[in-house]
This record gives sequence, structure tokens and C-alpha cells, in this order.
Amino acid sequence: MITKKFIIEAIFLFLLALVVVLPIRFFIFQPFFVKYSSMEPTYHNGDYLIVDELTYKFREPKREEVVVFHYPLNPKELFIKRIIGLPGETLFVKDNKISIRYDYEDKVLEEKYLTEGTLTPGKITITLKPDEYFVLGDNREHSSDSRMWGPIKTNSIIGRVVLRPISLVGLQNFLKQSTSSNK
Repeated sequence: MITKKFIIEAIFLFLLALVVVLPIRFFIFQPFFVKYSSMEPTYHNGDYLIVDELTYKFREPKREEVVVFHYPLNPKELFIKRIIGLPGETLFVKDNKISIRYDYEDKVLEEKYLTEGTLTPGKITITLKPDEYFVLGDNREHSSDSRMWGPIKTNSIIGRVVLRPISLVGLQNFLKQSTSSNK
């Protein structure tokens, strides 16, 4: 039998959960589903990610961080890319590599997160303004990114990817292996 005390406790727990969960969801972390293959092999189409919206309120984004941002040509769309160039830097994309000018010397960017043999097509020279970042997808040959539509503004960045709790690709591979080993 459901008592009045039980109902009051259930309502209290529900309200407490709202008070704890809603601020976290709306001000600190946000879920994000990867669409398309521009970030493969790091993230795959259908991956569920958690985006940290708080860190960039206390520090600037860093090179190599993966960020979610409003697409410059349609701000209603969200994109996911890796930060390559930082504000004020001059970048060169040529000969399938990225170089960054440091103290009047161009140095090729080492990108250990890319699969061996990944090429960066295009020929671009760009100097970023104080509020701009140059972003690229890890799947360089199949990515719409700053090479095509230019740098992104600081205020368009929602946050950085911090967690991939569920990978649909990984889950599918696990299920395939499980079913094939049962035969």
C-alpha cells in the first residue's frame, strides 16, 4: 500500500534529482552525438560524447583538443573538430602537412593522434585573429573544416569533448564478435 509518507519522499527525491541534474546538464556538461565520419578514427558516426562546457570559462582552448562548436555557415548546426591553430598564429597547409610559424620559423605540426599515412590536402596560408581558431577533422580527406569555411570564433565554441561513454561502433563490433563466437 502506498502511504502519504512514501509519496512525499518520492516527490522530495524527484525534486532533489532535478536540483542536482538540471544545473549540471545545462551549465556544465552537454551530450553530443557524432554525425558523419569527419573525426574518424578518433570518433565514429553515432558515438555519444559528453562535452565539458565549463573549462573554457576559466582557460583558453588548447591545440589538439577536440571541440564542439556552432558551424560558422549555419549556427544552428553543431560540428566537432580538433583545434589545430591558435589565435594570432600563422598556419600553412601545403604538401599534405601543416606548418605553424614560431618566431619567424615554420615548424611542421606533429599530429600523433592521426593514423599513419593520413594526408592533409589543400594549400592555405592563414593568420588567425585574436579570437579565431583553425579546426580540422581527423579524417582529413573527408572533412568539411577550416580549410573550406575558414576559422571559427572563440564565442562559437560550446566546449571540449571529455568523455565517450558509449561508442555505437564499439558496441556493434562487440555484438558481432559475441554472436560469431557463439556459432
